[in-house]
Parts: sequence; C-alpha cells; structure tokens
Amino acid sequence: MCGIVGYIGQKQAAPILLDGLAKLEYRGYDSAGIATLNDGKIDVAKAKGRLAVLSELTDEGKNVPGTVGIGHTRWATHGEPSDINSHPHVSMDGRFSVVHNGIIENYISLKEKLISKGFEFKSETDTEVIAHLFEYYYNGDIIDAMIKVINRVEGSYAIGVLCADYPDQFVAVRKASPMIIGLGEGENFIASDVTAILNHTRNIYYLEDNEIVILKSDGVKVYNTDKEEVEKEVFTVNWDVSAAEKGGYEHFMMKEIEEQPKALRDTISPRIKDGRIVLDDISLTAADIKAIKKIFIVACGSAYHVGVVGKYAIEKMCRIPVEVQVASEFRYCDPIVGKNDLVIVISQSGETADTLAALKEAKSKGARILSIVNVVGSAIANASDDVIYTWAGPEIAVATTKAYSTQLAVMYLISLYMADKLGMVTSGQYKKLIEQIEALPDQVAEIIKQKDKVQYLASLFFNSQSIFFIGRNLDYAVSLEGSLKLKEISYIHSEAYAAGELKHGTISLIESGTLVVALATGRELFDKTVSNVKEVKARGAVVIGLTTESQTYMSEVADHVITVPDTDEMLLPSLSVVPLQLFGYYVASLKGCDIDKPRNLAKSVTVE
Repeated sequence: MCGIVGYIGQKQAAPILLDGLAKLEYRGYDSAGIATLNDGKIDVAKAKGRLAVLSELTDEGKNVPGTVGIGHTRWATHGEPSDINSHPHVSMDGRFSVVHNGIIENYISLKEKLISKGFEFKSETDTEVIAHLFEYYYNGDIIDAMIKVINRVEGSYAIGVLCADYPDQFVAVRKASPMIIGLGEGENFIASDVTAILNHTRNIYYLEDNEIVILKSDGVKVYNTDKEEVEKEVFTVNWDVSAAEKGGYEHFMMKEIEEQPKALRDTISPRIKDGRIVLDDISLTAADIKAIKKIFIVACGSAYHVGVVGKYAIEKMCRIPVEVQVASEFRYCDPIVGKNDLVIVISQSGETADTLAALKEAKSKGARILSIVNVVGSAIANASDDVIYTWAGPEIAVATTKAYSTQLAVMYLISLYMADKLGMVTSGQYKKLIEQIEALPDQVAEIIKQKDKVQYLASLFFNSQSIFFIGRNLDYAVSLEGSLKLKEISYIHSEAYAAGELKHGTISLIESGTLVVALATGRELFDKTVSNVKEVKARGAVVIGLTTESQTYMSEVADHVITVPDTDEMLLPSLSVVPLQLFGYYVASLKGCDIDKPRNLAKSVTVE
C-alpha cells in the first residue's frame, strides 16, 4: 500500500514525480503529495483524493519547481484521509521533508518525547514523528541523523528525505517495506515499484534492510549503519514498459486476465526440460524431502487460497500432512513448527507484512523456508532458504489474476517434483501429469474465448444483493477465490461455502432469486454437489453451474452452465478460476465500479 517516488537530476522533478505516482496508483491510496528542493527551500504540495487533484493543484507540477524531489501516495493508517495528514511531512524548522511507507509502532512514545522537547505536531500520522526526529538528531551530517532515527523507530518503513542543507542530494532507507533504487544517466530515482521509473531506466538496486542510500544526479552510494559503503549488484529489468501499461484495454484487470496463458507458459515452460521438472531455483534434495515431517503453507488473501489448493495437491500426491494458515494468525498462535518442517510462503509482491512476519517466526524456530513470489529481490525472497519466482510480469490491478494462476502452477510443479523424489508416482502418471500441466496455457486461452457468455451471465445478475459460491474439496478452494474476486471489485456481498456444510446452517440464507454459483468439476464428488444444487434450487435459488465439458448432467439441474476443458482433477482449479475472474470483472464493470483500484484496498499490503 502507498507509493513512493524520488528524483534527482537535471530535469524538473515534479512532473516526473507525478508521472511515477500515477504508475503506482494501483497500490491503493487516498491522498497524494510532492516536495521539491529549490533555491535552498523545500516546497510542498499535497491533497486529499486522487492524483488528478494534486496535478490540477500544481498545474501538472509546473508550480513546484526544483530538480530534486520526493512524492507519495498515502493509504490512511494513522489519521483520516486529509490534506494535513497527506505526505510529505515537514520538520518544524522546515529543513526536512519526509515521505514514508509502513508503520512506526512506537510513534506514540516518540511523539510524547518530542512534544516534551517543544515540538509541535500538525497531523495525526506516525510519519510526522520521523520528520521531527531528523530535526532533533541533526548535527550537520545527514547520514548520522538517519542512523539515529532508524535506531529509535520500531516497525516497518521505506523513507525518503529531503534536507534543505543538501541541495544536490537526498537520502533514503528501507526496512520491511519495498523500495528500489533506479540508476539513470545524469539522474537517479527511488520508487516503491519498478513500474514507476521504467520510462527512465531499467537498471536498479535492491536494498537490504537498513541500507542507507545517498542519491545525487551523478551517482548513488549505499551505506550500512556503520557508515561503511556497501557494494550493490545492478539488476536489469527485462520486461517491456508496455507490460505495465493498459495497451488498449479499459482496465488492467482484463488485460491481466488475458495475459494468463502467456504468464502460465513463462512460469511452466522453463521448468520442464525433456519431460522432467527441473527446479534449479531450489536446493531441496530427495533426502531433504524425505525428512520433512510436516508442511505449512502461509499466505494472505488470494495467495492463501492458492495454499488451500496446494494442501490438497501435496497431501494427495506426497502423503505429507499439510496445514494452511492465514499469515496474520500464524505467528500469534505460537505455531508448533521446527527443523523437520517445511514452510511454503506465498506472496505476489514478496513484501506482504503479515507474511514476512510469519516467515521470520517460522525461521526463528528452525523451519526451512520455500517462498513463491513474483518480485525478484523482494524481502520475502531474500529471507527464504529457497525461492521460486512465478515470472508473471507486473500485475497492476489490485484484484490478482495472473499472479494467482502462476502461483497455482508453481504449486503443481512443487507437488509433482516432491512426489517424484519420494517415489509416489509411476513413470506413466508422471508423464501424463507433465503433459497436462504443459497444456494449461492453451486451455486457459480457450476459456477466455468464452468471455462473451460470462459477460451475458453478469448482465443478468449484476444487481444481486448477495451471491454464494459452493463446492467441495478443490472446488471449494476455488470458490473461496471466486467469491473474493467478486466482492473486492463489485462490492456485492458474497460468501463461499463447502457445499456439504449448507445443511448445517448456511442454507437458511437462501431465498427466492438468490444466485448460487456451484462448482462441480471433480468427477468423484460431482453427484454430491449436484444434490446440493437441488437443495438450493428447492429453496428458490438461481444456479450457475461450473463444471467440465464431459459432465453434461449439470445442464439438467442448473439454470445456466459454464464449462471448462477436462484435465487431471488436481489441475482443474487453474481452469475453473478463470470464468470466476471474468464474472467478477463483468459484474463490477456493469455496476460502474473502479475495477483496478477498488475502495479501501491496496495492492501491496506492507503494514499489519
């Protein structure tokens, strides 16, 4: 959540900052601001609302001159969305201006101390504490001040700081909150995400926690907290700028839904060579896998739903017990996890605060960590023993689609890889599963071609007050994701239920005209789910059945039917989720919702 951009060079900073912040709008925000340093003075402009408000206020940045500056889009945590609470915040003497992502957990005690020293606060934010701390600790050396500040604050942060005494540079630091450094020709950048600076450079540094960066127009230097210079490896971004742009689509979400065949291919193809799964990314040996006592899958939101599918896949194929836990609960339940356990951590951004905290908890207890992430060099990737990158490319829409699908694909590869090492699959079973995994991209492409049918169904039900999703086993796991997709972008109340649980209470919610989306793709439990369809129809529900092409009986019991191609049951979630993504999208579109930036939500959740 939130976004930071910083610039120093020969050009006017404000237009570059506004353009970069526009590229970060997907992260979620409720206010925006910029600060520039010009003629030894810091100028600040900020406003509640969308970035367009700030752009109009500053005449597209023309009213805020200067060739060095920092910008921010804020998602409120401390204090309501307002002009005053917006970033950047300025120290009482006007010498420092600060932007900050994350949460300062001990800000109350720090604020009380500063007030006792005569400092006055204008906002309700935790971030203003940082600005005043810089003034309090500053003795003429900006790095010394930064070290003292980060030694006092507790929590997560990515911080950019202007100092009026240093007109030719600015300083930044990060801890458990995303920030990258962009390296240009005669100009340099900071940003929360590479998408913000791709129009200017492809060469970047990834920062470790508490590495301090001094940026000048002609160079960048990185220091540790002992003021020792740190050598950094330059990474080059190898995907096109167009990958982070809409390319003619009305919304990023639809673009990313349609990118799923390519994303799946990019995830799967390099990891299957000569009919064998090759995971060069990980060091898990056959002996390591055989020693695993239990597997924990830890994630949030859609990534958690991937974990639910992963539990079914791993337990069925490997016969190793798997526990799936929401990351925000994991470290607070004193988890019984140790050195013979594998913890699989899933996060699109690799910066999800709850998931990172859960990872550290598991690692402190001796567990081995395998992460599935999309962003190279992210905090979760760096903290893991092994990491598998999904290679999904940039995902801009808040509602995840291709990241979810590529995470699923990685989960299948891990499951089959471990089953093979354990001797749990025959050569024939292995060969067939490999062929079916490789077929997934083309099958997803075929499903997307049916989007007009899904759009028609959305037109019938977009005014629904409540929509329920039901399924069993893997179908229940996908129901969770289908329900989440719908509610987060259309704001329609929606719930997912294990179909067999209907009679234990939730069927009381069904009344005449209620829409129920029933997933029945698995052959073994198809008849039982059909019985549940009949139960809800008997109480007045309208049913959309989602099943495979070969199970034609669904058309005799459901009011409407969507089909997906047949494949191994373990792989069906990769197919059945696509119509649900499309359904959620079209319902939200017909309701006129802000699909890529749904209210109250952020793409990268970097606070607990």
